[in-house]
Amino acid sequence: MLLVVGRIGRAHGLRGEVLVDVRTDEPERRLAPGAVLVTDPGTAGPLTIATGRVHSGRLLLHFSGVSDRTGAEALRGVLLLAEIDPDVLPDDDDEWYDHQLVGLDVVAIDGAVVGEVREVLHLPGHDVLAVTRPDGTEALVPFVTEIVPAVDIAANRLIVTPPPGLLEPLTDADDGAGEDDGDDVSGE
Repeated sequence: MLLVVGRIGRAHGLRGEVLVDVRTDEPERRLAPGAVLVTDPGTAGPLTIATGRVHSGRLLLHFSGVSDRTGAEALRGVLLLAEIDPDVLPDDDDEWYDHQLVGLDVVAIDGAVVGEVREVLHLPGHDVLAVTRPDGTEALVPFVTEIVPAVDIAANRLIVTPPPGLLEPLTDADDGAGEDDGDDVSGE
């Protein structure tokens, strides 16, 4: 099974290095020099890591065959994938692979069905679960302990305690549209 371990960002310098958004807890193993990674899109790879270093807290990689800034920029946005054993789970009880979460039922703490996890989005602040609601709409649920206190892979579900407004659509009253605030700028 292939697992996303990084996403290539912008080029760094003139000699083909790229910034990489790390998406693995084992970068020293999965993103080490000599590692050969599958790519998404597949036409960009496979890529072999020639060198790697940390610069200002960010991982910089140089791939074999990429010798200039133009080649590095052409890789921007490419996902780096590594082969994993699907039967081997993360060591920490509070860590999951994306493929373990996709398809789980999402249930509110009171037992109400919220939907099903369609995708895990890896955003800069934290991960977000894209949940397909029973009516076909989508809800975005921040994947943080305060909102998702329990994940039960064996029971095929996760429990959510959403704050007010997270799962309900905005109404005109919620967004302030149509309200008269008393500031008439027309002069009348």
